[in-house]
Amino acid sequence: MDINQVAPLLIGQSLWSGWLMFWATLWPLVLGFCLSGLVQACASRNAMERVMGSHKPGAILRASGLGMVSSSCSYAASAMSKNLFARGADFITAQVFMVASTNLVLELGLVLIVLLGWQFAAAEFIGGPLMIILLAWWGPHLFPVRLTRPAQERLRESAIANAADAGSSTPERLGSRLRSPATWANAASYALADLTMLRKELLIGFVVAGMLSTLVPDALWRIVFMQNQGIWTSIQNALIGPLIAIISFVCSVGNVAMAAALWTGGVSFGGVIAFIFADLITLPLLLIYRKYYGPRLALRMLLGLWLLMSISGLSVEGLFRISGLIPDLRINAGQSLSIGWNSTTWLNLVALSILVMSWWLARNKERFGGGAGYALDPICGMQVEKANAPATRKRNGHQFWFCSDHCAEHFDQQTEPEPATTPEVSHDNSTDLGKQDKDPVCGMSVNPAKPGSRREHAKETILFCSSRCAQHFDAEPATYVKESTDPICGMQVHIKPSTPHRQRGQVHAWFCSSHCADTFDSRESSA
Repeated sequence: MDINQVAPLLIGQSLWSGWLMFWATLWPLVLGFCLSGLVQACASRNAMERVMGSHKPGAILRASGLGMVSSSCSYAASAMSKNLFARGADFITAQVFMVASTNLVLELGLVLIVLLGWQFAAAEFIGGPLMIILLAWWGPHLFPVRLTRPAQERLRESAIANAADAGSSTPERLGSRLRSPATWANAASYALADLTMLRKELLIGFVVAGMLSTLVPDALWRIVFMQNQGIWTSIQNALIGPLIAIISFVCSVGNVAMAAALWTGGVSFGGVIAFIFADLITLPLLLIYRKYYGPRLALRMLLGLWLLMSISGLSVEGLFRISGLIPDLRINAGQSLSIGWNSTTWLNLVALSILVMSWWLARNKERFGGGAGYALDPICGMQVEKANAPATRKRNGHQFWFCSDHCAEHFDQQTEPEPATTPEVSHDNSTDLGKQDKDPVCGMSVNPAKPGSRREHAKETILFCSSRCAQHFDAEPATYVKESTDPICGMQVHIKPSTPHRQRGQVHAWFCSSHCADTFDSRESSA
């Protein structure tokens, strides 16, 4: 067979291997993100900076715990760490928060168990705290105050200049939150938003892992990673693992599938663990650190985190080797998995059902009192707590909140120049929003004759550049519409997050009271 015949077969086999790894990890991903969403909805972040003002043991423990209940996305973790640092948190403690966010989260452990085995999950949750201890111990030498203080002052000035009034919420006891339907609606929204945000990372991770396990010969792995040289193999692999992560561009849970391919290729136990730790030093994140903290501090972060990750991976390998816990078999996850009517399939069906229920709950969160104090990042779709958003923007009189400066910069790049002429559009009972021929979500100009999508409210037509912006409007309509007319009694309604609201297809309606909303429902059901 020539290369033209072999290549499609190899590519097909690679994609199939990646799909099998995804299928095997679907239920733990859904379970992990749903539980993570519930924890995020219950956890209050308003006082984070007050309990992270030093790197004493108590502050380190609190930062680790807060990191564990935060989003596992590396971009979001780095942005939140920067935000806490700008608000007065200690730099080392903020870094501990970032490390815990990406290495001590539930969904990561579940995926590790499925693809690599419980030993790797245990190593992750042992090595993660070890890395945090080393960071707290060596941090004052790696990141001296003479470098961190100027960066903090610069970030604080920027935060004050860009501060927005997002409101504040009154803390509630955990029991009250768990009994509130709004908490479960917000939890579902968190889970869906995190899955949406990480979809590209997961897709790239599984596709690349399938290709690595199928296309890369063992000889190439032996060239990059030293083998059969005793302790030198362990040291070299633990040092090289994070360097591979830098150029992989895959972070968060997405790099677990690639770690499985490295393990199959013969990389040492500690090298694989160090690679998993290193999702915080991928090249895109290093460029972000440079912008946040300046080149000198960013370089120290690269060298310091790389050293800590390598030492932690090597130490965990030594501990597990002494305990006899390192797996003897290197099973190719992509080739050993299969699809059939087994426990994985049934668990995935349950997970998909939960995912559909979560989607419905997130879609209708306003019915349950959810959504107050939150916004969806218009770029990545992540749910953001307004009071703690790492970045905000104002466009056309509307406020937008972002999970990170990375997304905010993408938003800035989407600005479209004003057209030479602006067609006039007339509406009955038009408000300021109705007079505009701009998408209220992204601010782009919309051709009234060919809009990407549209919505109706109070006899007005709202135009959007795309269905995606219309969906963002559906998720947070009160963010973009401030006044409406009650379709039952005709009263003018000043819209708040608690204002009764209904959506029927493309039509939105707000009501002066729940009585009018119930009347609207009864008329719709009898129609």
